[in-house]
This record gives sequence, structure tokens and C-alpha cells, in this order.
Amino acid sequence: MAVLQMQRISICAMKKNRKAILEELQSLGVLEIDAAELDPELKTMDTMNARLIFEKNASLCDQAIEILDEFSKEKQSMLASLAGKPLIGRKQEEEAIRDQEEILRTAREIQGYRKKLTENSAAAVKLEQQEAALAPWLKLDIPMNFSGTAKAAVLVGSIDGNITLDQVYSQLAADAPQLEAFDIREISNDAGKLSLVAVCLKAQAQELEEALRMQGFARPAQLVSEVPAQELENLKNEVVRIQEESEQIREQIRALHDRKSSLQLLSDYFRIRAQKYEVLGQLRQSESTFFVTGYLPKKQVPAMEKRLTEKYDIVFEAEDAEGENVPVALQNGKFGAAGEGVLAAFGLPGKGEIDPSTIMTACYVFLFGLMLSDAAYGLIVFAVCLGVLLKFPRMESGMQKSIRLFMYCGLSTLFWGVMFGGYFGDFIDVFSRVYLHRPITVKPVWFAPLNEPMRLLVFSMLFGLIHMFLGMGLKGYMLLRDRKYLDFFCDVVLWFLLLMGLILIFIPSSMFRSISQMDLNLSPAVIQVGKWMALIGAVGILFMSGRDKKNPFLRLALGAYDLYNITGWVSDILSYSRLLALGLATGVIASVMNQMGSMLGDSILGWIVFILVFVIGHIFNLLINLLGAYVHTCRLQYVEFFGKFFEGGGKEFHPFRENTKYVDIKED
Repeated sequence: MAVLQMQRISICAMKKNRKAILEELQSLGVLEIDAAELDPELKTMDTMNARLIFEKNASLCDQAIEILDEFSKEKQSMLASLAGKPLIGRKQEEEAIRDQEEILRTAREIQGYRKKLTENSAAAVKLEQQEAALAPWLKLDIPMNFSGTAKAAVLVGSIDGNITLDQVYSQLAADAPQLEAFDIREISNDAGKLSLVAVCLKAQAQELEEALRMQGFARPAQLVSEVPAQELENLKNEVVRIQEESEQIREQIRALHDRKSSLQLLSDYFRIRAQKYEVLGQLRQSESTFFVTGYLPKKQVPAMEKRLTEKYDIVFEAEDAEGENVPVALQNGKFGAAGEGVLAAFGLPGKGEIDPSTIMTACYVFLFGLMLSDAAYGLIVFAVCLGVLLKFPRMESGMQKSIRLFMYCGLSTLFWGVMFGGYFGDFIDVFSRVYLHRPITVKPVWFAPLNEPMRLLVFSMLFGLIHMFLGMGLKGYMLLRDRKYLDFFCDVVLWFLLLMGLILIFIPSSMFRSISQMDLNLSPAVIQVGKWMALIGAVGILFMSGRDKKNPFLRLALGAYDLYNITGWVSDILSYSRLLALGLATGVIASVMNQMGSMLGDSILGWIVFILVFVIGHIFNLLINLLGAYVHTCRLQYVEFFGKFFEGGGKEFHPFRENTKYVDIKED
């Protein structure tokens, strides 16, 4: 476990080699560029327009890829996202770059197809709305826009409201008695709307329409030139034509699916170029030179210096990096790296702190298995995680570390399950008794928590105390490393004396015997030693916690306040009772599922019910307790363990590299 030593490097080179050197640095992917400390009077290059062009082209390719995926008949499995990005060679990338104009034309063509599909979809919706509008008029045997003959006028419209044709006539007689020759025919009366056509003398058309408007008469929004039934047929034919055209377009899109890989390569190429030009715009430059500064792991400095100086005329300088802004990069083996995601969620090591990944991962795996504590569940988790790791070797790094962590947690769960005798809860006991009619019991190697819960509580608190003491030990290590010997004595040794003394005093007490159901008799000499340890520790903390203060009363007040933190230790130790709670929850729920499944006994129906309840119940129990173990184990690390020695707050190392979206590029 280690935080890599960083060096700040400075490169000065000829401006003519600027792009080539940047491409070299980007392909190496080990330097975090930071130009903040360079002379602000030096000029920078405006690369905004070029970067926007590259980003626009990358976006064009991305949209084309999304369209191809949308209409592709190939269905990806749920685990496809775990496969990682495919590895391609530089030759394939160069071919895509050479054919970029053709590939971009393909992307625009695909976008054009998508636009046409969208237009067709909107047109089809509009036609369907027109069909719905024509539905009340299908019995009309004249065009809806027919206005009449030389002497007669035709009015086509509808009246909202629950009204009949007789009521319309009656109201007209009252409102317009002067009207002489007219006839009104009902076309339909549906959903509270009376659709009608009125014929009258042309001279009285305006009077009739005004009288009808007083009853709510309104002409249709769409007056078609065909008989409604024929217009409806025309609309349906148009919808069919649009649907057929859309299907042809979809087939044309599917036919271009083999261009997806080229689009991905070109998208990543433009993305890399945009990243390069973004950095290029940050670099300071003079008339003939440019400058690159940034952070690089110390062990990689010689290789980079050799590679650049062999190819280019440059000035290369490196010095140890110090300060709050130095980025943090971790280096761990496979086991320690598995817990880096848990650490990063809290915060990377700050200035002067150690990388606790390996120790924290060991504690995490230990406590996780203790919480889940079922051998069958552990074996399932281990097998599934191992299978995923073997099947998808190119999985994204963060996901791979997380799955490897759960694989280790599965092994820990298997171990604790064997120690506690849990195999799908009490499945072996229930199954053998009900279905084999011959009780078989697999005894735990250690003890069964469901039978001795207080014993597990005591050991949970013991493991918690060891966990927190380990955190204090790491704090002591950092103080000794930094040669802060007084701080080590006052902040670590005195607390160890106080806590160990209190433990030696507490063990022979009646309270401990009541809780643990154990009678541990310590010799009077050991108890006396414990009292002196506690006294020395308490007095030392009282007088030394505020040692940097000259005012004696303030020093004592700070010491008393620090001594009060003993209650925090008690609270932290009690937090480890969650090991008992989650361990029992797993076993109890599993046992309940087994009992429910076996309620119908040894019969055909009983077997069916048992299998269903067993599968569904234990999947639920496994998932819910996996989540609980993950969350609560994280809490024990973040609060109880890290609280003793670790603050975090380090800035993550982000090297300038080829950050691709679809593929990883290897050197041929």
C-alpha cells in the first residue's frame, strides 16, 4: 500500500514540436498537466474554434451510433456493460481517420434518416387526428366544403351539447320566424355533439347561420374537398404509405449497422483531438517556445525524460512536489486495490497521510463476512463474482475492483458461515427432517449465533475494539514516522493505557458476566495494574491534551473535554453490535423461508411450494442482506475506523490521456 511520490516536471520545447509532444504525452497518459504556476504574462493560444469543431464531429458520430443502436435487431445482454471497451490497434484508427469524410457523410445520412422518421411519425399522428375528425361525418354524401348551388346554400357544422334535431327546429322557429324554406339533416349525434347539414335559400343563408350560431353552431376546422368516406380512405392509404416508407428507412438504417465500429473509432478520434486542443489552449508560450508543467509519479520520470529527449530538443526539469494541490495516486496489489473504491468514496489520503487501502480492505472483508455469515450465500457470491471476472477480463477498472472486493467478501462469508453452521440458514436440518425423514445436522465449527446471541455480541464488540485499536495504531505509526514522539505518547499511548485499563477493570465486573455469560476471573494484581493504567492514562490526557496552550486553566479545560471523548469510544464500540444484528437477520430470515417452504410437508404440492419459496425467498434474503452488509461495513470503516487516524481530502490524480468512450487503443 502506498501513495505514489509525485514530482513536478517542467518542459520547455520549440513551438514547432508543440502538437507532436502533446500527442506523445497524451498517448503515454501519465502526466497531469497544470499550468497554474507559469508566468501569466506568457501568451496562450486560442483553440476554442478548433475544439468546438472536434466536439461537434464527435457528437455527430455519437448521435449516429445511438440511432444505429435504437434500430438494431441485436439485443445486448444485461451483462454487456461489463465487457469493457474493445481493444483496437493504431492501424484501424488510422484507417478511420483516413476515411473520416466518408464516415461523417454516413453519420449525416443516418441523422437524415432519423429526421425523416420523426417527420413521418408527426405526419402519421396528424393524419390520425384528421381521421378522428372525419368520424362524425362519414354518412355525409357531399364534400364538406360544398357551399351550394346557384340558388341554394349548404351549411355544414356541429352543435355541442346534448341537443336533438327537433330542439334545433324549435329554437329556430322562436329565434328566426322569418326564415321560410330550409331543411336540416342530422349526420350524427355522438358524444354530446350534433353534426348536421343545413340547406336553405342563398338569400337567407347568413340569417340561418346566425340563428344556428346562437345555439352553438360551428363549422368544422377542416373542410375537405372529398366526400368524407372517400377522404377517410385517402387518409388511411396515406398512413399506410408513410408506415411503409418508415419501415424502408429503418431497413436502410439497419443496413448501415456495419459502419458502427468506424463511427466509434472516429468519435473517439475527435474526442481525443478535442482533449488535446483543450490542453493546448492552456499552455503558455513565447514567440518560439512553449512550456508544459504538471505532476508525474516519480518512478515514471526517468522513462518519460528519456523518451522525450531522444525525440525532441527540450529542456526537462523535475523536482519533488509539495503542497496541498499535489494530486494523489495509489499503488496497491490486487487485494488492496479492490478496496480503493470504498476509500475513494470517503476521500483520498491528504497531505502526510498513508494509504490505508490494504488494511481497510482486510477489515472490510472480515466484517462483511461476519455480517452476512452464511456459507451457501458466500459460495454463491464468490462463484458469481469469479465467473464475471473470468468472462469479462477487459472490464472497466473501477467495476473490476468492486467485483473483486465482493469476491473476497464472498470467501469471508463462506468462512464465517462454516464457523457458525449456516447453510441457507437451517436448510439442511429442515430439508432432512421433512423430506428425507431422517434428521441431519451440520454442527458449526465454532458456535451457532441463533442459539448464543450474547456470545456473538461480545465477540462483535471485541472485533470492534481491535478494529479501532488498529486505527489508533496507524495514527501512532504516522506520528512516529514524522518524528512527533510527544504527540505519539500523548495522543496514542495515553489513550491505549486508559482504554486497556478500563477493559481490565470491566472484565471481572458483574455487568460483564451478565452480558457475556462468561466468568473471567483476573488476578487481583492484573486488576490493580488495570486501575493504574486507567489512572495514568486519564491524568496524562487531562494535563497533556492542551499542551500547546500556555494558560493552565485552558489546558485543563481542553484536557477534560478530550477525556470526555471516552463516551465516544463507548458509543463506537456499541456500533459494532450491528455485526450481531445483521448476522442474526440473515439466519433468521433464511430459517423463516425454510419453515414457510416446508409447511405442506412431503407431497408433490409440498415439493413445488418448497422449491418456489426456497428460490424466491433466499434470493430476496441474499440481496437485501448483501445491501445491508455493504452499507454497514462502509459505515464502520468511515466512522469508527477512519475517525481514529484518517481525514482524507486528497485530490485525485487525473493524467492527460486518451480518454475514449468506445474503444481502447493499443500500440501496434
